[in-house]
Amino acid sequence: MARMTLAVHSQLYSIHSFSPDASIAAEIFQQEMFFVGKTKDELSVVVPAELNLDSLEEESNWRCIEVIGPLGFSMTGILASVSGALADADISIFAISTFDTDYILVKKDKLSKAIIALKKKNYQITEY
Repeated sequence: MARMTLAVHSQLYSIHSFSPDASIAAEIFQQEMFFVGKTKDELSVVVPAELNLDSLEEESNWRCIEVIGPLGFSMTGILASVSGALADADISIFAISTFDTDYILVKKDKLSKAIIALKKKNYQITEY
């Protein structure tokens, strides 16, 4: 496998949980980067930490590691490889996939350990 590049975002993020019938606040859509996921059981939102939302639950202090893409749908095992390296280092993740690439959120206090673990697996790390 070619050496893959991962980019660490400087932004801090928060992950929010809402009931599935909650309306999505308009200010979420004004953020430079956000993710919204809805199932029959829940509505999850990832936004920059400074945006305060009235959610049922909030997990704060997440940093984002982006797999530099675009990644074609024929490319397999990328998220498994990154998440496996982090699992081996006992680091929990929150993974998000988009059409073009994957994003892995790790707790801010685990970021240095995550970078070390990924470099050991020959990932190149840059910063945004």
